[in-house]
Amino acid sequence: MIKEEKEKLENLIREKIEVLKNDIMSYKQLTKPIPPDDSIGRLTRMEAISSKSINEAALREAQYTLSKLERALQTIDDPYFGFCSECEEPIPIPRLLVLPETDLCVECAGK
Repeated sequence: MIKEEKEKLENLIREKIEVLKNDIMSYKQLTKPIPPDDSIGRLTRMEAISSKSINEAALREAQYTLSKLERALQTIDDPYFGFCSECEEPIPIPRLLVLPETDLCVECAGK
């Protein structure tokens, strides 16, 4: 990976981390407990609970992705960064630009 690609990837990772941190703050607000007597406009309590469950799943996924992005940022200068952890072949730059947190090439990810 050339220096320009690495810099572009590092900037992309930093941007994605900031977006995810903001998303996580929003999800945390949406996953607060629902008081039993709280009237929620047109939503019924069951709909609110269902919505809360969906937001909790999104929160977990965002936290997981954030941890992978932070790890990628920490290891970006590692000589093995950008190589598939399964087959040890280079991961194409376009894939890393779409999923900078990935450590698998397309073929290994499909297995």
